[in-house]
Amino acid sequence: MPVEIPVEKWNGQVHQVKLGGAGGRKELVVGGENTLPFLKFEGNIPHRPAVAIEVVDQPPQGWAEPLVKAWGNVLQDPAAWAKKAAEYGADLISLRLRSAHPEEGNTGADHARKVVAAVLAAVDLPVIVLGPEVAQKDNEVLVAASEVGRGQRLGLGDCLDKNYRTIGATCLADGHVAIAKTPIDMNLAKQLNILLSDLGLPLDAILMDPTTGALGYGLEYTYSVMERLRITALMGDKMTSPPMICTAGEESWRQKESKATAGVPQSWGEQEQRAILWEKITAIGLLNAGANVIVLRHPRTVEDVKAAINKLSA
Repeated sequence: MPVEIPVEKWNGQVHQVKLGGAGGRKELVVGGENTLPFLKFEGNIPHRPAVAIEVVDQPPQGWAEPLVKAWGNVLQDPAAWAKKAAEYGADLISLRLRSAHPEEGNTGADHARKVVAAVLAAVDLPVIVLGPEVAQKDNEVLVAASEVGRGQRLGLGDCLDKNYRTIGATCLADGHVAIAKTPIDMNLAKQLNILLSDLGLPLDAILMDPTTGALGYGLEYTYSVMERLRITALMGDKMTSPPMICTAGEESWRQKESKATAGVPQSWGEQEQRAILWEKITAIGLLNAGANVIVLRHPRTVEDVKAAINKLSA
């Protein structure tokens, strides 16, 4: 007797968000699915998850040796770094303006304009520009980045409850996508989307960053919140329907399991392999939770995660 496979049918759908596609920049569309991640037998998944590679506007401080070794001299030049990231298969570039942080350089709008212009000139991929995660400085450098990339459909973040009016209005004026970041909480994520919508920003110009926990550091909780956001969207709640972006690389590589080289059990194994596995497992877990864009750091992780996406999407 044949067994009938139960198929879940949903009323809602994840919004589609376009990055790039203007000013000579390649177009990337994420979202649009009406089923849970990779369950193609239950619904339509028009776009695969995209893999971004993180680029920083100054030589990174405190990065683990395997990361520094993997990138070499390009760490000194964000434009060269972005070019190399494109060669390694990035679907888009995630540029972090870390030097604008008051304790890491305190650079301002002029520096942001130069770096963003150089990266945009170096690659034709879609680009996300992230500030230093200090609301006042984010406003300063993201408004400058927006002006440089006007009309090129950049992603701008972090858009927080403290600065959403400035970032949201900037995205409206210059045709960009806001990256709405909230602590790991479904209601806070939904509330920020409502505030941006009330400002006039359409849902197809919002990416949600629910805040990422790495393997062993909140991955399970992150997974549950992302899963609830996705299920609520598929049930018809439009305010939870923007696609999600996760910074898996940043979270994974700052943990002791990725950085420690001395005083660790032999069973932990060799550092580079251990660290790449940490990033890879974190990323694949978040993809299964519903991430539409995953931001990574190590080139080998990019290769492995893209291979996993191919298998899961087959």
